[in-house]
Amino acid sequence: MTGELTEASSATRRPNRLPEDRFDRVHHTRRAGAHRLVARPRTFWTYAVAALVGTAICATAGIFALQAASSTGEVSLPTGKTTQTTTEAAKLDPKATVAVINGTPIDELAGGVDSVITKQKWGQVGFSGDAAKRDVKISAIFYSADADRPAAEGLAKKLGGLSSYKSSSYDSYQVKLVVLLGADYAGPGKAEAAKIVSGQTTAPDRGEGTTTPSTGTGEEQAPAQ
Repeated sequence: MTGELTEASSATRRPNRLPEDRFDRVHHTRRAGAHRLVARPRTFWTYAVAALVGTAICATAGIFALQAASSTGEVSLPTGKTTQTTTEAAKLDPKATVAVINGTPIDELAGGVDSVITKQKWGQVGFSGDAAKRDVKISAIFYSADADRPAAEGLAKKLGGLSSYKSSSYDSYQVKLVVLLGADYAGPGKAEAAKIVSGQTTAPDRGEGTTTPSTGTGEEQAPAQ
């Protein structure tokens, strides 16, 4: 009787044993609970660097936009208006006063070019003659007033595509345009010069009332190209 009670009381104290499964073999460590990634607070330098990078990207995009616009000659402004740089086109002025200076060894070349300009009504020649030194290398047309630039470029095209320059070095001739003939001159007037030399024609008469310096300044030279 006593033995049965002992077995009965032992049975009430011990829980029922269940079959062993995979959870009974979990390896226990000292870590406990869920582990989450804690976001670090952003510092001032993080925002500063981000702002600099954004500014650089916007600036670069703006530069490329301006370069693309400038290649077409037009730039769009924020107001919606468009500005365009324009230059006045070359245009002959038949009333422009002209001096023709021969800086080459070719005799009567100034007279020959004078004849062509006068005949074609490309200008009004007030002086034609030789330079003090006839070793000019580059032909050119000079003007001293900005308003005469289109006329200078227009005459330059007619005389074989000469270069034109703004200069006050020839103001003593008292004309708007000064044609300086150099060794590279290939425009019209050479045939007329040959006829003057041979006596077939005469040189244009630049008599009284014209501005005719007796000699050149000795410094007649076009800028080196």
